[in-house]
Parts: sequence; structure tokens; C-alpha cells
Amino acid sequence: MDAPKKPPTIQDVARHAQVSAATVSRVLSSPERVSESTRDRVTKAVRDTGYTINQAARTLRMQRAKTILTAMPGIGNPFYSTILDAVVTTAASRGYGVLVTGRLGDDPAKWLSDYYQSNRADGLLLFDGFLDTRKLHAITGANTQMPLVAAYDELPDPQINSVITDNLQAAERAVAHLHALGHRRIGHISGPSRNTFPNERLVGFRKAMFEQRLETREDWIFAGDYTMAGGRAAAGYFRNLKEMPTAVFAGNDEMGIGLIAALRKAGIECPRDISVIGFDDISISENYSPALTTMRQPREEIGRIAVETLINILERTVPSSEPIRVLLQSELVVRESTAAPGRG
Repeated sequence: MDAPKKPPTIQDVARHAQVSAATVSRVLSSPERVSESTRDRVTKAVRDTGYTINQAARTLRMQRAKTILTAMPGIGNPFYSTILDAVVTTAASRGYGVLVTGRLGDDPAKWLSDYYQSNRADGLLLFDGFLDTRKLHAITGANTQMPLVAAYDELPDPQINSVITDNLQAAERAVAHLHALGHRRIGHISGPSRNTFPNERLVGFRKAMFEQRLETREDWIFAGDYTMAGGRAAAGYFRNLKEMPTAVFAGNDEMGIGLIAALRKAGIECPRDISVIGFDDISISENYSPALTTMRQPREEIGRIAVETLINILERTVPSSEPIRVLLQSELVVRESTAAPGRG
């Protein structure tokens, strides 16, 4: 019978990478102190030799950092302020600190994995749907649950834990609200798709139009970018059409407000001439004139549940190793920006 194969050691990694064992240790503990070329060589050697991150974790992670790394696509974005506050408050109540980073470079997944490998963070909390989470699977190995929770507005990687809102169903309710007011000519400003699947709010818009037996006109769908500038661009686009919709479902509040502001400058008033409904319920939406009707995302709940889910994984209190799925419901908030056509 063959003797059991010994697990690879840090010396094996060093020989494979043609560096010293001390350099391997620095790459695993403080990667920022090592050149990128050396770091890449050592990381490759770790994978090639089978000195997996799990084995490294048994050596390096005897004490937790008690820190969660949180990646957000735009820290200054008003949508994330409430979420971040809930993240920090909930983490502190469980004895954890929070590191916050914005979007980073061409390969942010590599940067995030360096944080995890070097023991500066115990887990990853992702609000950035542009990250390629498939690259993060290698951090912990195939048979170990990744300490990562994703919370963003697209269907996440099915292999990771997620806390998301009901984007598709909420979009359907937004269109149903406009339909109930009497609108039949309804347009949409979509957001960008962040993975290989179509934007869920656009899918929900199309589904609702079909269910309400309304025509989905492709020239009434504008590809936006979740910014006020994108909403202003949509206003210019709709104004130049031979026939404008009487109502628009904007993929987020910023685009909805940008649309209203730009149309007003052209003499087109909301809701007198056009109704607009947004998505998110950021703080300015209630205080804008007209106050924006919107689908309110439970932002505080998103932040709180995402952190609690991640910490429960870290502390091994989850009952199953299967990926966790939490789906939260958005709420229709009716304000001044929607009205019956011709009655604003």
C-alpha cells in the first residue's frame, strides 16, 4: 500500500516559485510589501503545488482579523449611504470592524483575494455587481464554503451566498401602477447589465407589458447608466421621437430625476405631460419637486441581513453548506410624479 502523500509545505511552494520561504510568507501575510511579479509567481506556485488557501488558513488564521471587507461600486453614491451605515452598525454589534473599498482597477477580484489571503479580512461583502466572482472561487478551494456574500441588483453567481431584492417582480409592480392610472404608452430607461444575463428590471418591464397586453415599443426603451446624466440623455432621446410615451419607468431614481429635470427645461412637465416612476427611493426622491414615485428598496435591511449572513458563515452557525439565498421585497411608494395621463 502506498504511503499517504504528505501535504505540500511552504518550502515546496518556495522551491516551485524559486523564492525563499520568507518571501512566500510575506506574500501570504502582507502582499503589498512584495512586487506584483513575485506575488503572481508565488500565488501560482500555491495553486500548482496544492498548498491551498485552506491549508494556508490553518497556519495563518488561528486568530480571526474580526474584519469584514466591503466592496462598493461608488462609495459616494447616495443609494449606498444607508446600506453602509447598516453594515457598520450591524458588524460592530457582532464585534467586527469594516474595511470599505470602492471599485479598483482592471482586476479588483485579485486585489480582494489578496486581502483575504493575507488575513486582513475574514470575509468579503460585495455590493459591486461588476466584480467577476468566479475568480474568487479559488480563494478557499472547491470543497469549502467561501466567506462571501453578494448583495447587488442583478442575479449573482449561483455558487455564492446572496441577499438581493425582487427586481423583476418590483419592475412588474411599477408598470402595473402606471397601467392602473390609465397609461398605455409606457417607456423604460434601463440600467446596464452587469453579467451575462439581461438587466432584471428590464426583464420585469417587458414581462409586465406583455401581461398587461400593452405594446412594448423598442424605440421607447433607452439604455441608461444609473446616473442623472443618463436620465438627461434619455430626455433628449424621447423628445426627438415623433411620439413620446405618456409614462416612463426609470431603472433607478437618479435617472428618473435627471429625466424630469431635463424635460422641464424643454417645457415638458411631470406629471402634467408625462409620469415618471423610479427605483431605489434615495433620499432626494422624497424631497425633489415633484416628489418621485418609486420602488423602495429596503436598504437598511439589505445591509443588516448581508452582514449577519456573512458573520453567521464565518462563525459556522449556518445549518447548511448550500449557498444562502435571501430575497427581499421592494415597496411601491406613490408620490407626486405619477398621475393619470392628461390629469397632472
